[in-house]
Amino acid sequence: MNRNKSAWLSIATLPLFIAACSKDNDNAPQTGTPATITVENVLDAKPLVESGTFKNEGASPVIMPGESISFRFSAAKGQALSFATMYGWSNDLFFAPANPGIKLYEDNGTPIEGDVSAQVKLWDNGTRINQVPGAAVTHPGTGETAPKNITEVAGMDAQGNSYAAASALMKATLHYEGNSTFTLTIKNTSGGSSNPTPFSPGVWAISYIAGGNLLNPNPLFEAGKPTANGLTNIAEMGDNSILGEYIKGQTGIFTPLSPVLVVVYNGIDNPIYKIGENDRGKGLKELAQKGDASGLAAYLKTVSGVKEVYILPAANSTVLLPKAGGQAGSSVSQQLKVAKGDRIAIATMYGFSNDWFFASKDNGVDATQKGDISSSVALYDDGTAVNQFPGAGITQFNLAGTPLEESKVIEEVPNPNAFTTLPAITGIIKVTLQ
Repeated sequence: MNRNKSAWLSIATLPLFIAACSKDNDNAPQTGTPATITVENVLDAKPLVESGTFKNEGASPVIMPGESISFRFSAAKGQALSFATMYGWSNDLFFAPANPGIKLYEDNGTPIEGDVSAQVKLWDNGTRINQVPGAAVTHPGTGETAPKNITEVAGMDAQGNSYAAASALMKATLHYEGNSTFTLTIKNTSGGSSNPTPFSPGVWAISYIAGGNLLNPNPLFEAGKPTANGLTNIAEMGDNSILGEYIKGQTGIFTPLSPVLVVVYNGIDNPIYKIGENDRGKGLKELAQKGDASGLAAYLKTVSGVKEVYILPAANSTVLLPKAGGQAGSSVSQQLKVAKGDRIAIATMYGFSNDWFFASKDNGVDATQKGDISSSVALYDDGTAVNQFPGAGITQFNLAGTPLEESKVIEEVPNPNAFTTLPAITGIIKVTLQ
């Protein structure tokens, strides 16, 4: 269950931001005091965009033949749904789709609906010797002398016991709710089969996708490798608490930041935006939706009172990547010439959103101050695109989507918001002046 490190590195191939990766500063050199602005992506990124647990909400948490459970989640094209639940009347068998999970969209982006049971398989956890499946199975049973790797049970287990196909015991049905949201319903259909069994409480997970690759394509288990992270507790006892806690710790926020727009100005208000107003149509929309600051930079250079405009791409990757796999997040720096009365404002896209952007609050900051000014930055909604779960939206530009247009005033993104809870802004972006 190691992270796919090559997937993390492939983020540099994201389609976003490419048009905005050159520094734009054609103004004549400014006289004044030297200063250096540094912007860093300090987010401690997680590989899973969503995860959770499920159980029967009746008198018993077990899902008996004829009963069903449902849960909702969001996903973009290329993401997949993984889950695991115990074949209750066994020693250590569990149901799960083959990795990376249940496919959610057709190749053309159409959401998949209906019966997806054929993608569910039966697996042997490899930690117990299998008895004849049924109500008489002894738990926990006899342990394997040397635990084996996880293997698919395709009709017969290693001890010669026979099993109906997983799709005959479990019906899994997808329903698309709209706006990148799905509901999966799992029904226990084993009652009239040769292998009646209850299902245990389970877990589910969805990995982030970046550069066309899932950050963790094996979030719960990996065929041909030993069980890990609490899956044994599900497979042997139907206890989903340990694996549930593990994936909870792997779930959170992941986002790159677009090349950073920096503007130095004097005698005017923050020229990038104003909260409570609609997008001015001067290039902020393209920054907020696509990470392309070139249009906004070109406009700002025509504004009276603006002294310098820069677009700062990260070395090698263009985008500012978060901390991941033991590697520090990306940073960019720019030397400036500032004078008394000058102010500085920045803007950069929350890459895995529809139209969120980080920007300096109110009228920016005094350009001559020194130190950490991260508290002067907030996260805003540009109001030009319909919002979806960040990192799991089918119309998010950086997940190969086309934003759905809307027209609302610019406002600060609440936290928690309608989709998730974000870290503090200072836990995502750090800005310093030296």
